Amino acid sequence: MKLIKGDNVQVLIGKDKGRSGKIIRVLSKKNQVVVEGLNKFKKHLKPSVSGQSGRIIEKERPISSSKVILICPHCQKTTRVAYQLDKSGNKYRICRKCQSIIQYEKTK
Repeated sequence: MKLIKGDNVQVLIGKDKGRSGKIIRVLSKKNQVVVEGLNKFKKHLKPSVSGQSGRIIEKERPISSSKVILICPHCQKTTRVAYQLDKSGNKYRICRKCQSIIQYEKTK
């Protein structure tokens, strides 16, 4: 998966289409991401025996990584991600539109 925690993404499909947010968590085995403030749902909790009253909490639901696209931190455009290796063997992500480096990744 080419998205990582901390990336700013924009939603392409669904009720939050066009909205953007920061990735909180990446679920790579399920190919999903959790975006801060998007795809929320309300969960009703019953009162517990220990004296806590019932309440309603809001949580973010995971969204498929194919339904979001990265926003480049340099050109502020939505873009796909490319990988490139330099001569020393370091791998890094680049923006396909402005060709700027998004993040370095250490490889063996």
